[in-house]
Amino acid sequence: MNAALPEKIRTLVIVLGDQLDMESVALRGLDPAKDVIWMAEVAGESTYVWSSKIRTTLFVSAMRHFREALLEKGYPVLYTELGSKENKGELDKQLDASLEKYKPETIKYIEPGEHRLLKTISSVCKKNKIDFELLEDDHFLASHQDFETHAEGRKQLRMEFFYREIRKRYKVLIEDGKPVGGEWNFDSSNRQSFGKQGPELVPQRRSFKPDDITKTVIKIVNESFEDHPGDLENFNWPVTRKEALQALEDFIKDCLPNFGKHQDAMWTAEPFLNHSLISSSLNLKLLNPREVIKAAEKAYRDGKAPIESVEGFIRQILGWREYVRGIYWLYMPEYLERNALSAQEALPDFYWTGETSMRCMNDCITQTMKYGYAHHIQRLMVTGLFSLMYGINPKEIHAWYLAVYVDAVEWVELPNTLGMSQYGDGGVTASKPYVATGKYIQRMSNYCSGCQYNPAESVGENACPFTTLYWDFLMRHENSLKKNNRMAMQLRNLNRLSEEKKDKIQDQAKRLRCNKI
Repeated sequence: MNAALPEKIRTLVIVLGDQLDMESVALRGLDPAKDVIWMAEVAGESTYVWSSKIRTTLFVSAMRHFREALLEKGYPVLYTELGSKENKGELDKQLDASLEKYKPETIKYIEPGEHRLLKTISSVCKKNKIDFELLEDDHFLASHQDFETHAEGRKQLRMEFFYREIRKRYKVLIEDGKPVGGEWNFDSSNRQSFGKQGPELVPQRRSFKPDDITKTVIKIVNESFEDHPGDLENFNWPVTRKEALQALEDFIKDCLPNFGKHQDAMWTAEPFLNHSLISSSLNLKLLNPREVIKAAEKAYRDGKAPIESVEGFIRQILGWREYVRGIYWLYMPEYLERNALSAQEALPDFYWTGETSMRCMNDCITQTMKYGYAHHIQRLMVTGLFSLMYGINPKEIHAWYLAVYVDAVEWVELPNTLGMSQYGDGGVTASKPYVATGKYIQRMSNYCSGCQYNPAESVGENACPFTTLYWDFLMRHENSLKKNNRMAMQLRNLNRLSEEKKDKIQDQAKRLRCNKI
């Protein structure tokens, strides 16, 4: 039962759907006799991008479970559910209505995970002439100032150098001031394929069977967002802190030992392999990165997991996750508009259905629509690689990634997509465009087995679209890529092609963009 709202509200504390942290700085010092927590489910947050049913269900179910946890602690909560008569459908309208009705003295909220919402909430507060306090999120290990200090005076911002700074500061995998194992990263050991034999025994994942709250949300989402993509038959994501901790425990025990060497490998009908599946829990703030890093480091110290796996995993949390957040807030809002390669193609329809004859794309997209998940190489080197070489407008592929993945919040998704995957920021996030022929996919997966396309061929009926588009990409952007030393070998290979072959490749690429693949 909800605690009675104060007759006069001192502070209205806004808690958004990705801020489900009971230790949140926004909740510290909250007085239940004077202060009220404000939460709202609004359809607009699922429609500004065409969010999958899976993503919406996860956010809404996690929010409702968090509300219950708040109520158990005696916090008064002003909560608006989807479909309620008080629901205004948009976050700004909902907040505006609450301010008009309850007239709190002040507003307090943590910096949202999207610049759009930062602007929205501050605009509503200013419109209502109410004082508000914006708090920086100390969920993260690096503050905005930390990253700005790191970036100052640097011509290039590279994750590796920032990662080393943060590791030293927090003494993670550090002994006597030096990295454990004698190396700062073991990336070169973590790029193995499975070979023809395929993956060894894949761990069975825990089932998070939907409870009554989640079942109710599933019903609402199916009815309210009937035309949205995604399948809720397989919904199995942690929606509470207890479940998130269980998922973390399972990963550390069952998956982390074998995570490292095959973290870049892919295999048909094996969507999870040894990946952690905790990114959504981290990004909803059900887990804290400090406890995740501590658990992984302990596994190494206890001899339960090798350094290659542990360092590779920690680098994703302590390195890449913190780095892309720094990039996002350093360059927004103009970052969203960047399109360094002037890519203008529309997103093909098969990104929403998986209906394509390319086996790799079919598998990764079908998996995404079924689970709301694909691991980082499936995103970077399959769906992202195709988009980059095809020339899809970065804003369109960004909106797709934001819509379909359960762990997608813009602060982490945008730099990964527009920057790392699409090279739309012109080299801020990545040192070069990550482009490859179909042979890369063939080497790192079994997708090419049984596929009608041959990754060794760039022209002809059986030519792999990835291989065709790879050479076409190099030709289209040759002049600009010449300035990047890391592209020198690829451009030398391009120049070995005859002019006749180049013309045929470009003609085939044009046909690919005109026809369904």
